[in-house]
Order: sequence, then C-alpha cells, then structure tokens
Amino acid sequence: MKRRSVLKAGLVLVATSALAAVYRPAGAALRVFNGGNRWHAKETLPPVPVDASQRMFLTDKEFAQIKAIFDRLIPADDLSMSASEAGCVVFVDHQLAGDYGKGTWRYLTGPEQKGTVSQGDQSLDGPADLYRKGLAELDDYCQRELNAPFEALSADQQDTLLEHMEAGHVALASVPSQVLFKQMLANVQEGFFADPLYGGNKDMVGWKMIGFPGSRYDYRDYVEQRGQKLEITPVSIIGRF
Repeated sequence: MKRRSVLKAGLVLVATSALAAVYRPAGAALRVFNGGNRWHAKETLPPVPVDASQRMFLTDKEFAQIKAIFDRLIPADDLSMSASEAGCVVFVDHQLAGDYGKGTWRYLTGPEQKGTVSQGDQSLDGPADLYRKGLAELDDYCQRELNAPFEALSADQQDTLLEHMEAGHVALASVPSQVLFKQMLANVQEGFFADPLYGGNKDMVGWKMIGFPGSRYDYRDYVEQRGQKLEITPVSIIGRF
C-alpha cells in the first residue's frame, strides 16, 4: 500500500470520528455490546424455480403481443433460439405479477412531473401498469393505422413499427411509445440472460452464447489455463439448494 493511500485512509478515519462526536445527540453515550447477537436473520426459503405452465399476470392477448414483439427484438438465428423459445415471455409474466411489476422499488407518490432525459421515466405507473395500458394502446393503434393487431403484421411491418416506437414517433393514447419500447427491450434482455430459475434463458442459451459461466463458484481447474479458450459449462442456481 502506498504512503499516500495510508494517509488518506487515516484522514478519513479521523474526520469520521470527529463528525460522529459533533453530531452525537445530547446525552447519548457509547455502548459496547458483548456476547449474543444484536441482529437475527429471518428464516428464508430456497428460491423456487418458475413454473412455465402457470400464467401469473398476462392475458392471452397480452401474451401473444409480447411474444410477437420479443421475437422481433431477439429473433431465432444461427447463434440462438428466439426470445419466446428461451422463455422470455414467461419470465416477464412472472416478474410483472410480483413486487417488480408493482414498482415497489420506485417512488410512486406524486406529484408527477416530466423529467429530463437523464432522469428517465417519471411516470407513477409501475411496470405492470405500463404493460397493461401500453399494450392495449398499441393494439388500438395497430388496428386503427394498420388494420391488424401487431402479432398479425408482417415481420417487416413489425420491425418498422418498433423502430418508430424506439424513436418516439408512435402516438399512443397516453403511454409514450418510447417509454414502452425501452421497458420491453430491457425486460427481454433480462429474460434472455437471467438465471433460468426465473423462467427465461432456457437451457442457459444466453449464457452459452456469450460464454458466461453462471453461478459457478470454483475456478481452480481453470486458473492456470492461460491464453486458452475455456469451454466452461454454465451453472444455474437451480439445484444449488
């Protein structure tokens, strides 16, 4: 460790101690805890793999819409299967049914104000509400402008519409098309590369495509193989518990 780093660390420690003394409430005293545990972790259950046969949030219509959209964002090719074949729609269906879909990780109490580009989406809708409203409005748009639902359009029509949504050039009733597109693009990517435990990345297809080893914890058999292509079989969380 360099002398400069040691000095910086020491100064931070001194400053922190001084601040703690200054801002300590009147009458407060330091206490030393000896023995026992001050904090007890709650009992947790092992994660349960998603059951692909169980529909959790999406209607049949919404499922068909998302399948068509996702398969244009990640189509089947020489590198991998399509998004729906990899379970990405199932992944999203289960995510939208839980805390993620409800937006419990976001501040959803008003007032609602339009933010800057760097601040991202400022709406008071969680992902589940965004999908529900956005997909309905997208279907209305397709029926009105293209005389067919999105899932019935040709591949070229679908690609063109998605490109226009990405650019924010599709006027939906209330949901900004660019916001809906970004949400779906992020979720299909998450489903394709998440642990198979969550319903997507079937047979670890996404990991195999990019050479990601998954939740493997022991690399002792590989650390000395320098300058070589490592054919490491990915490992899922499934079966770890």
